[in-house]
Amino acid sequence: MNTLPQNRFKCIFPARSVNESFARMAASAFVAQLDPRVDELADLKTAVSEAVTNVIVHAYAGTEIPPEERVVILCGELREGRLAVFSVKDRGKGIENIKQAREPLFTTSAAEERSGMGFTVMETFTDKIKVTSRPGKGTSVRLYKRFSE
Repeated sequence: MNTLPQNRFKCIFPARSVNESFARMAASAFVAQLDPRVDELADLKTAVSEAVTNVIVHAYAGTEIPPEERVVILCGELREGRLAVFSVKDRGKGIENIKQAREPLFTTSAAEERSGMGFTVMETFTDKIKVTSRPGKGTSVRLYKRFSE
């Protein structure tokens, strides 16, 4: 097993849809040091993008949190064995029922014609996801992706 020195980054940016592409590019630039396959890189970018989109669409909707405080916190870490772990966090309203939110087709934004497939997409394109949330405090989605040699 290839052992890499641990490396990490953290960035905070406004929860605005124009920043979705920034998050994808930050994640892909960070894992570039692993020289990933194109398909693995595309999978990672899709999962990170979905997590960031969930923050933008859901985390602050219906809250009184001022726009300047509506942020996405993106962290990345490389671990031994070519494992990349990304967390996408917010300081929004949180998720009342994580199990229900992770069910395919479940959405709280039916009026906006949302598909309810965000968590399903993240699960499909990563090896594992972990979701933690505290109502009124925010949500953290951790995405685990192991890259091949």
